[in-house]
Amino acid sequence: MTQYIIIQVMPKANSAFMKPLQVSSELEAVVGKGPLPRSEVVKKLWVYIKKNDLQDPKNKRNINADENLQKVFGGKKTVNMFEMTKLVLKHLS
Repeated sequence: MTQYIIIQVMPKANSAFMKPLQVSSELEAVVGKGPLPRSEVVKKLWVYIKKNDLQDPKNKRNINADENLQKVFGGKKTVNMFEMTKLVLKHLS
């Protein structure tokens, strides 16, 4: 009689996504001092957006930037969620 051992392997977390990165001074004004992993930057960014009521009430996909976020968004007053991610990545190294 043959016995089989089943081993369950847990998937590895994406180490690139969890790697702490330096935060630019513009982004630091919004999310705090780095280094921070990208996942934490996104969490803190959403906390800031909700706390300051910056999500467009008519179109929840749009963020209406205050003075601090305009610096992160390259001077844009309104960006959509997908564009926001791309713009924020420019402030991480």
